[in-house]
Amino acid sequence: QVQLVESGGGLVQAGASLRLTCAFSGGSFSGYAMAWFRQAPGKEREFVASISVSGANTFYADSVKGRFTISRDNVKNTVYLQMNSLKPEDTAVYYCAADTNPHDRTRSGDYEYWGQGTQVTVSS
Repeated sequence: QVQLVESGGGLVQAGASLRLTCAFSGGSFSGYAMAWFRQAPGKEREFVASISVSGANTFYADSVKGRFTISRDNVKNTVYLQMNSLKPEDTAVYYCAADTNPHDRTRSGDYEYWGQGTQVTVSS
């Protein structure tokens, strides 16, 4: 009965920043690796960033490395994605995902639980 709810998306201009939030409930949050994926219209779902259960290890897609930061608060049961220097190509629906043991952190099929998504639109 794990539930994930994303928030924080919106419409911004290129170069702006947004922070996405994923609220986790219904399970032991500190036992789940977490990730963010995104999907643009007509495109496959794409890995963005992941974080280990302790928060010690993070991993980013090359396209967002240096601009995005994933973090987690194991007291608040919340995952964040800080997005800086946004580009029009970042436009997508962003999804939060959770799994106790993703064998490949970049594959959407390796995550059991998903949020409903939040729209991020970056204009030029």
